[in-house]
Amino acid sequence: MSETYPQSGRTEPAGPLDDLEQWDDDVRRRYPEPEKKAEEFRDYRAEARPEVKEFYRLHHRHQTVDFVRAKRAEFLPLAKRRMSPWEALEFLNTLVDDSDPDTALPQIEHLLQTSEAIRRDGHPRWFVLTGLLHDLGKVLCLFGEPQWAVVGDTYPVGCAFSDKIVFAEFLADNPDSLATEYQTPCGIYATGCGLDEVLMSWGHDEYLYHVVRDYLPLEALYMIRYHSFYPAHREGAYQELMNDRDRHYFGWVREFNRYDLYTKSAERPDVAALRPYYEDLIAEFLPPVLAW
Repeated sequence: MSETYPQSGRTEPAGPLDDLEQWDDDVRRRYPEPEKKAEEFRDYRAEARPEVKEFYRLHHRHQTVDFVRAKRAEFLPLAKRRMSPWEALEFLNTLVDDSDPDTALPQIEHLLQTSEAIRRDGHPRWFVLTGLLHDLGKVLCLFGEPQWAVVGDTYPVGCAFSDKIVFAEFLADNPDSLATEYQTPCGIYATGCGLDEVLMSWGHDEYLYHVVRDYLPLEALYMIRYHSFYPAHREGAYQELMNDRDRHYFGWVREFNRYDLYTKSAERPDVAALRPYYEDLIAEFLPPVLAW
């Protein structure tokens, strides 16, 4: 993986969140009066949108080692289409994420809510851009993929499923739950091998990471690749697989997550008014056309 990236505008923020207790305290400090209380976000059992539960039933049944390997072989050559980042954003204007219990807004509006909150807090420009881009991998739906193969929380395959995975009971229907070699904490992987060596359940995170991996700083790439890995960055699961680099950069994933999660609201951003700023920001870091 290339770890070179543009330096323009980069400064260090106050610092990433390195532990879960600090994460909770910081959310309460930064968002004292949100539209929803912190504990009301990601409340899957409330089932405000019934399709969320059905989504995870399908997701957990089909995310096997063989499925993940097949999808990586199909999509990671990045030969499906060439289009600009803004074209991808405009496609997302048609998509509502069936796995998300907290918002029914089109994805482009969620991305602008996230990036604008990061911008208001004075973070570097690469961080603001990451907020705008982080869900662009959902263009997989453009290629005919069902949402259960694109969105939702991610987790490793090829090892024992954690009970920290949302709707973990549905994983009993996953064929890999019967494979003996996958039933230990590390499964087919070596202890401390690092997440680069681990197959994650397939979706938009891993896909977008490969699309932009040569253009953004490593902090941003961790945010993109693992922002849906809630069992790890929110619940502390899968530590056996991580190395020291993962543990360090997951502080940045947690730093990003509070913007991804807690900025969701019914207040809609003005896409047309914001577009010129973000087109300039995209051009600073990314080429005009990306391979998808």
